[in-house]
Amino acid sequence: MHGADSNLQVAYRRLLEHYGRQNWWPGDSPFEVMVGAVLVQNTNWQNAARAIETLKDEGLLAPDALVAAAQEELQELIRPAGYFRQKAARLQSLARFVTDNYGGSLEAMFAEEFTTLRAGLLSINGIGPETADSILLYAGGLPTFVIDTYTHRVVKRHGWAAADADYHALKEHFENALDRDAALFNEYHALLVRVGKEHCRTAPRCEGCPLAELLPEGGPVQPEN
Repeated sequence: MHGADSNLQVAYRRLLEHYGRQNWWPGDSPFEVMVGAVLVQNTNWQNAARAIETLKDEGLLAPDALVAAAQEELQELIRPAGYFRQKAARLQSLARFVTDNYGGSLEAMFAEEFTTLRAGLLSINGIGPETADSILLYAGGLPTFVIDTYTHRVVKRHGWAAADADYHALKEHFENALDRDAALFNEYHALLVRVGKEHCRTAPRCEGCPLAELLPEGGPVQPEN
């Protein structure tokens, strides 16, 4: 356990030295970040960003405005992000969660007791652990580690977690190994995405990877799907 914890700390230092700070998450307001966390599901950031800009142009990047929007109109506005019917419903459910429970105030929402707020977000249809934790970390500045596909691959290919470790186990693994600090969790996750996109793809490209020297003898462990 301690060896794996140490590896996570060494990996962070190597990634930061290699790539520098990533300045995540792009967004002009916490609610824009929340909207982006939903729109980026099952698509790339470029598509999500196009949809966000359209919503911004229409004045819909506020909880009350999003709740009041006609769903068919909202679907058309976010079409570039794909799955636009499902995502329109999710966005309005998320906005309604803020307005119904916190009077539309994100400050009040993020002041909520952490486990209560996380459970509330997870109760929204279409908001899973990764989206909920992205909202809590990147919009709320709360110390919760986000596990995505890249993080999953990097950790398991290096043998730092059991092959069958699920989202909760991997999240706990990072949070136990690191200081509970939102800025650290933010930077580390962003760096893992960067190295995942450049090297830890579906077929790993280990040459030139800043984490290559931390691989087990014999090369990457293949994670279970």
